[in-house]
Amino acid sequence: MKNIIYPLAASFLLLTSAIYTVNVQEYKIGEGYKIQFKSKDPTGTFNVKGTVKFDDGDLAGSSFNLTFPVSSINTGNAMKNKKAQTAEWFDASKYPDIKFVSTKIEQSNAGYKVTGNLTIKGTTKEKIVPVTMSRGTNGLVFSGSFTVNRMDYKVGGVSDAVPNSMNISYTLPVVKK
Repeated sequence: MKNIIYPLAASFLLLTSAIYTVNVQEYKIGEGYKIQFKSKDPTGTFNVKGTVKFDDGDLAGSSFNLTFPVSSINTGNAMKNKKAQTAEWFDASKYPDIKFVSTKIEQSNAGYKVTGNLTIKGTTKEKIVPVTMSRGTNGLVFSGSFTVNRMDYKVGGVSDAVPNSMNISYTLPVVKK
């Protein structure tokens, strides 16, 4: 009798665990991404790398882990690009990357709110990023815009030429790994 009950119990546990397992898909950053910062001056782009785990049916199991190399800053002006690398601005030799790691993803009226830790120049602050998501032919596309106060991260000094609040807009296509 025991020989029959144990295999049946094991089979039942295996089947029920498979029913309740959620399959969060892992994605990598695809081609055609666009991360822009825009203000009166400067305006430019960053490169991005990282991973996204996303399932709109399991937001608690979903995550964004993104890195923006400071060396990839491109303002269209070589002198400004070089200045952005200096200790006054992003201090690229000491802090080579800007990072965003999500801590919570929630549905919102317009799509999603991704709460996470944004680390710039060694300072980490919680940031809520609005996200809209669409399905592409090879994966998903996340997009949106938000602002970052550069003074919160000690990026540059007070300036009449560079505003404190930087507008960030992004389009982030991701493809299945």
